[in-house]
Amino acid sequence: MIRSGRRPEWLTFDCYGTLIQWDEGLLAAMERILAGKNRSIERDDFISVYDRYEHRLERERPHRSFKNVSATALALAMGEFSLDVSPDDADILTSSISRMPPFPEVVATLTRLKAAGFKLAIISNTDDAIIAGNVAQLGGSVDRVITAEQAGAYKPARQIFQHAWRELGIEKEQLVHICASPHLDLAAARELGFRTIWVDRGTGRKPLADYVPNETVARLDDVCGLLSAAGWME
Repeated sequence: MIRSGRRPEWLTFDCYGTLIQWDEGLLAAMERILAGKNRSIERDDFISVYDRYEHRLERERPHRSFKNVSATALALAMGEFSLDVSPDDADILTSSISRMPPFPEVVATLTRLKAAGFKLAIISNTDDAIIAGNVAQLGGSVDRVITAEQAGAYKPARQIFQHAWRELGIEKEQLVHICASPHLDLAAARELGFRTIWVDRGTGRKPLADYVPNETVARLDDVCGLLSAAGWME
């Protein structure tokens, strides 16, 4: 199905959960924060509440920085669990995000895709300063990084993708977007009509009921096989 169109000039990527170990890193950060609260709370329950506030705040106008979104969502979630908020809690979270490492296969895969002649870009719901630490771990293969801070909008809003395409100087037919998030990236693809490869890492995130990605893989390195089968890689 990915062959339904010309060879893409650009491969664009979601960052957290696709390239970077978001769930694992977020759980570790929340464990550090909750360890000082003298209460036993299930991390998954807490993260579910945090995510709800984060996504709500990302939809609000005027646009908030992700540093502000994450700090506010954290404080609201802690309030829902009747936890005291420390001034250090938000710093623990944002600094932990910057240090989250890539999945084991990511750096080698990006290097291979770059060597095959693709240009590589990240489109991410974050701030420039936060993602810089993650990009530094990706082996130097990424050509451009487009953030919500630059676009003034968060996925799944069409604005961030349209901003990215303008910055890259391309139309949607010239790219394939590779992502792990159904309700952010795939929701945008459903609306805007760009080609997608969904990296389903077995986290339990469900596909959209009314949208099927062009391809689904379990790991990022499986993308190379798909592109090779399409005749787009040596």
